[in-house]
Amino acid sequence: MPKMKSHRGSAKRFKLKKSGIIKRSKAYKSHILNKKTPKRKRNLRRAGYLVPSNAKNVKKMLLK
Repeated sequence: MPKMKSHRGSAKRFKLKKSGIIKRSKAYKSHILNKKTPKRKRNLRRAGYLVPSNAKNVKKMLLK
């Protein structure tokens, strides 16, 4: 039986922390930044975390 491979798209977008929480980057930070306030852009730099209902599916994709 061949090796199980992780979902490469998910592997690039999510990181699994040791505690089991999945870290993600926030959306809306790539372009059209003129109209966004500095405070909003600063908060978008911080990492977000997946809610448990979505984390279950992403863990399956990462741990194949």
